[in-house]
Amino acid sequence: MAVANGNLLKEASNAALAPIRNESNYDPLRTFELPKGADKHYSQQFADMYFLRLSELKKHVMEKAHEAWDEFELGGEKAHFVERVLDVRQGQLCWVVGTVYMELPEKPNVLADITKEHDIVAPPPRETYISSSTTDDMMLEDESGRLRVTGEPVHAHYVTGCVLAALGTEQADGTFQVIATQYADLPEQPKRWERQDAALEEAGEEIPKRGPAGKLAIVSGLDITGSDDKDLYLDLLVEYLTGEATGPPDQASASHITRLIIAGDSLQRGAPILSREEFAEHKQNSRHYGYDATVYDPSPAQRLDTLLSDILPTLPITLIPGVSDPANVALPQQPLHPALFLKSLVYSERPADGIDTIHGLDMVTNPWDGDIEGYRVLGTGGQAVADLLKYVKNVRPTEVMEMMLRWRCVAPTAPDTLWCYPFQDDDPLLVKECPHLYVAGCQKKFGKKVIEGPEGQKCLVVSVPRFSVSRQVVLVDLESWEVETVRIGVVGK
Repeated sequence: MAVANGNLLKEASNAALAPIRNESNYDPLRTFELPKGADKHYSQQFADMYFLRLSELKKHVMEKAHEAWDEFELGGEKAHFVERVLDVRQGQLCWVVGTVYMELPEKPNVLADITKEHDIVAPPPRETYISSSTTDDMMLEDESGRLRVTGEPVHAHYVTGCVLAALGTEQADGTFQVIATQYADLPEQPKRWERQDAALEEAGEEIPKRGPAGKLAIVSGLDITGSDDKDLYLDLLVEYLTGEATGPPDQASASHITRLIIAGDSLQRGAPILSREEFAEHKQNSRHYGYDATVYDPSPAQRLDTLLSDILPTLPITLIPGVSDPANVALPQQPLHPALFLKSLVYSERPADGIDTIHGLDMVTNPWDGDIEGYRVLGTGGQAVADLLKYVKNVRPTEVMEMMLRWRCVAPTAPDTLWCYPFQDDDPLLVKECPHLYVAGCQKKFGKKVIEGPEGQKCLVVSVPRFSVSRQVVLVDLESWEVETVRIGVVGK
């Protein structure tokens, strides 16, 4: 009995010496939440979105163009600005501002898909929109019409939806030969704690002394199926994040993690909608739009709920939906429904006064933005990055993410090749403030890059690989801005 008491005292002593995890200072913005109920409309024209973006970004692009080309001369002729793309005249050196449109034969065409098939199902995935047999055309459009453009500066760097200024001359065949381009570049970046300090000053409260920031853990593409084949790695992930894995050194390291972001595709297949092949096979038995209740399996959602409930007592979570999750398909995807997480629901309750929870589970939109430890963070499930990569060759995801920020649009190819809500008065997909950290989930490989703007902006972009393939967790130290990956696995496997 004495030995047992001694062991209990020893365990209690060790527990007292266990590392303490700091709180996460978390302040979401809710920028991408859509109207509720009857206020949500889909009767608007999607084309209005591109004109809205053009009107919002044109002034910023023109500022850059004026700085670069007001004194530019070529062959004794001085470049001048033309207000509308259809007012360009042959042989005149000028520059115009418009929205890029790429005419690619391999792009998905919804009208063609409907024509080819009587039953409307998801079109087959395309690895690239670039054709190897035909010419890909590029146009610049505004409210007046479209102007066909050509030249290395445009074909090498731009995709559908980005707004740019193009300098060149119109050729005899009617095309506009571009010799240089300008875009808006990074917007103004908020200072750390700017929003929080302003709120405290407005309330007449004293700004507190803040301690050092911890680490942000990011995981993506869990692809939970509900089967036992992935449970080992998921259990190891939980043990690592909660500090139960290995010994004191790793536990001390894990204690510096103050928040977990799950960036898309938590479930491998979140809805009972059959694939194209499965739809053809089960067509006779399907009852409504390819849906058959007998093939629905609730175990993936239940497994995710269990995983979250195991982590939440020790680590707060921001949950971003992805392509395969049970959320709306069009961007911005709305938060996953709380009814999916019966065990985790207790950690996602919010106070009655509407103040956002800081410590528990926050089911957010995709894209999502907010402040973590005072830094502005922009997180996505990776659909926009994956779609944009189909327009270009030999480009890394971090380079695509950089260009999105410099174009000031987090999803430039929506609504052309990426489904999205038809915004009319304001487009939240425009990047109005430069984030300090930009995260894209569900990528093939891990990548990181620090980009800088003309006014001293500095942003860390991180592409997060699928956990189901890489077994990697990305850690961002919000104090030193160092990025590392931790591989979760079993020795010898």
